[in-house]
Amino acid sequence: DDIPALEQAAATVHIISPKGGKVKGWKHTEWGDTFTVDATLADAQPDDYDALLLPGGVMNPDTLRTIPEAVSFATRFFDDGKPIASICHGPWLLAETGKISGYTLTSYPSIRTDLKNAGANVVDREAVVDRGVVTSRNPDDLPAFNKAMIEEFAEGRHGGNGKRARTHSA
Repeated sequence: DDIPALEQAAATVHIISPKGGKVKGWKHTEWGDTFTVDATLADAQPDDYDALLLPGGVMNPDTLRTIPEAVSFATRFFDDGKPIASICHGPWLLAETGKISGYTLTSYPSIRTDLKNAGANVVDREAVVDRGVVTSRNPDDLPAFNKAMIEEFAEGRHGGNGKRARTHSA
């Protein structure tokens, strides 16, 4: 999974959610792991974080993209040139930011039209990195996604350096 991969790479991971308490992940067609929320969206400040990992699955990204505070939080990472990683349906939230026009991204097939309509160049690859934004298609791509995410998060801020899309394989 992506969170254990970050922790193994010595990253400090905080779970941010619209509400406090616990959140459940989704794994394929069933509920996944439960996580304790470290901060609510109302309390979390993008300036306090170096990178952003958005949840995959269907339900969590679909909910987050309808919450203005979640969209604003993600938008700040684009504006500040900080790395963002998103797998499966997670790029739905990226589309809501209005910042993906001209980016090369990948995602779960059912949301690719939404990404194209938001101006992204959508490709069908395991993992794609464009200007610090890491995207991947589905859980089968986790090895390539994790590799690219850890590399980009370690690299840090991207400030108009013109680094364009590249792909990663496991």
